[in-house]
Amino acid sequence: MSSPQSNTVFAGFSLDSADLSTEAVNTVRATLGISGVVALIVGILITFWPKDSAVVLTVILGIYLIIAGLAYAGLGIFSKGISGGARALDIILGVLFVIGGVLAVSNPTESAVVVGIFLGILIGILWIVEGVVALVQSSDSPSRGWAIFFGILSIIAGIVLLFSPLYVVVLWWIVGIGLIVLGIMQIVRAFTFGRGAKAATA
Repeated sequence: MSSPQSNTVFAGFSLDSADLSTEAVNTVRATLGISGVVALIVGILITFWPKDSAVVLTVILGIYLIIAGLAYAGLGIFSKGISGGARALDIILGVLFVIGGVLAVSNPTESAVVVGIFLGILIGILWIVEGVVALVQSSDSPSRGWAIFFGILSIIAGIVLLFSPLYVVVLWWIVGIGLIVLGIMQIVRAFTFGRGAKAATA
């Protein structure tokens, strides 16, 4: 049986602070606050320095791919407890990761274009899903107005991001603005969650 803490990320709007312990309320508030601050900071960086942010993120992604590729290749070469086919697949995957990482690091500006389009599509889909989840949870939410507002805003932002012209700067700008707005909302939720309701004792 899952504890209240284990469901906080997936049921942020349907949680009633009156049913939670003080520790659980603080966990929810910390989760909302941290995610909101991170989204806000990243949103500001992307909005005001889209090109630099795209290049930096692309380089970070490239370094990650190289490290992950070396790990997969090493697993395939040195692991003795798996089949030859699985080892070969690990090595192939590792080589592809390393090649992708090297290309991203050596051509960060050009790679940022591809990364920007991919992230735009991915984030657009995630925002739509998150918005639908928030609307579904709104019927059981003590803060129904916030849930509906967040859900509608998230769905609109996701649709705009998916169907906007695929100009990378525009994509990054839309992502940045969306992260700023959603980050602020998360921070507000972190401060308001549990206020006015006495948390249940553990």
